[in-house]
Amino acid sequence: MKLSRRFPLNALRVFEAVARLENFTRAAEELGMTQTAVTYQIKLLEDFLGDTVFLRRPRALKLTETGEKLLPKVAEAFTLLTEAVQSTRHGVEETLEIHSPPTFASQWLSTHLGAFQAEYPQIAVRLVRQMDATDQQRTWPDITIHIGAVPLEALVCHPLLRLEYSPMLAPHLADSVGGIRQPADLLKLPWISDTRGWWREWFDAAGIAPGTIRQTGLHALGALDLEAKAAIAGDGVAMLSPFLFRDDLASGRLIQPFDLCFGDGKTYWLGYQPARRNTAKIKAFTTWIQSALAHDLAAMGTTRAKQPVA
Repeated sequence: MKLSRRFPLNALRVFEAVARLENFTRAAEELGMTQTAVTYQIKLLEDFLGDTVFLRRPRALKLTETGEKLLPKVAEAFTLLTEAVQSTRHGVEETLEIHSPPTFASQWLSTHLGAFQAEYPQIAVRLVRQMDATDQQRTWPDITIHIGAVPLEALVCHPLLRLEYSPMLAPHLADSVGGIRQPADLLKLPWISDTRGWWREWFDAAGIAPGTIRQTGLHALGALDLEAKAAIAGDGVAMLSPFLFRDDLASGRLIQPFDLCFGDGKTYWLGYQPARRNTAKIKAFTTWIQSALAHDLAAMGTTRAKQPVA
């Protein structure tokens, strides 16, 4: 019997959709099929494999061990097929979807994307601010920028940079206490950043006891762009990156009283699915962002932002 008659390609496509959406009805809607047809295709696949791929429960759908083994390769195969078809569509504008941590998106990436699009006018960009890339689960955009001590296991990852941080505040807030001449002067002001974490390294090096620092009522949940806005407004001191907020330092909206900086040991990673490693738009963006960041880091001279060790 011919492979095309034996191999359940359509059933595999249905299986991938059901597993990704975790729902037979939604998979049927996406594929333009009836739910009965979707159920039939899954039965064909299970008959072919000699085992079930889903545990069907009243309010939940769960992959069996066989389904768990099958899904990654099936999903990768259909991604490869999609990329192969797209690569043959010459002259058609492509869209590159990028998910990025909010502060990196607003303070660096959004202000540099114009240069990327000038170099690659055929690529439209969709930028999405996302706090935690691990929330993606089984679905990934073209490019994921993730902050972490280690890369995401599901993706091919390239290190972009590591950042270091130092206290910053508005000039008028510093003037309100007679200026900030030594680290102990920072104790006269409230702090916007959460000082219970790794910031202690800065405090220890500066000779400040973290327990004596007054916190504001603002909880930005680690969104440094929001903490920076509060600092510019004069609400308190924020621990910020000189690299990401260099424009605010250059304009005088913020001041960095001390050169002392410390990092949190985390890296900004650029990631994409293994099946997309040869996609032209992803290769173009990866090369561009590495070059653009290297240029900006070199231009900072003696600042403490660092290129990561590959």
